[in-house]
Amino acid sequence: MPLLLASLPSPPSPIMFEAGPFALRYYGLCIALGIVVATWLSGRELVRKGYEGELALDSLFFIIPPGFIGARAYHVITDYDLYAGDPWPGVIAVWNGGLGIYGGVIGGFIGLLVFCRIRGISPLAFADAVAPGLVLAQAIGRWGNYFNQELFGRPSSLPWAIRISPENRPDGFADASTFHPTFLYESIWNALVCLVLLWVARRFAGWLKDGDVFLLYVSLYSTGRFFMELLRIDPAFLIGGAIRGNLLVATVLALGFAMVLMLRHSRPSRKRSGPS
Repeated sequence: MPLLLASLPSPPSPIMFEAGPFALRYYGLCIALGIVVATWLSGRELVRKGYEGELALDSLFFIIPPGFIGARAYHVITDYDLYAGDPWPGVIAVWNGGLGIYGGVIGGFIGLLVFCRIRGISPLAFADAVAPGLVLAQAIGRWGNYFNQELFGRPSSLPWAIRISPENRPDGFADASTFHPTFLYESIWNALVCLVLLWVARRFAGWLKDGDVFLLYVSLYSTGRFFMELLRIDPAFLIGGAIRGNLLVATVLALGFAMVLMLRHSRPSRKRSGPS
């Protein structure tokens, strides 16, 4: 009993409001809130860089749809075993969870390139402005996993461990009731990354090159994701039958993007300033 009183409770339902066939889910609400906050922060960063803040809102149609498609495609491809037996409509049921961050970033970046091409904007400068808002949106969106009772870690007796209903526990963990809230860990980490990006963008404004903040975002996010993957026990695609695929992806991106960032500054060069 003391353990249960010290742990974090899980919500009784992932549905916030329901009327007939319509259901408003906390998962979707968290994602929507994240998009709003990211748009607001991106607009402020664009203004600071000398662009019009309205560009953040104008870019949503180009970034959000391919971002969602990429996020869902990444999840379905890497976890296709979940849908192989009954692929339709499961593969499009995003309201039940299942969005891969890395796929979303790839899809959104492709949309960003198209938007910047049309508007004649530097895509790397635009990506720098979007990066802090993007990782803050991820911090908010992770709470959707809390309401869905998913993406938690190993069993834990820590005071902040989260209680998971028996029907949501993975095979082999029926006797455990509280687990590491990895969604919470990642949310906190992402919020810290946002603050770091904002600080770096201001403190080293005269030294940074276009694209540096985005590179730093991918590297720092992936570093945190590496440690989250070490704790998580949810089903995931495996490489070599033993290594979690996202663990390997996070390792490669954290090290690779950090190396690219360092190589870009291995020799001094003059930074071009102002909108282009």
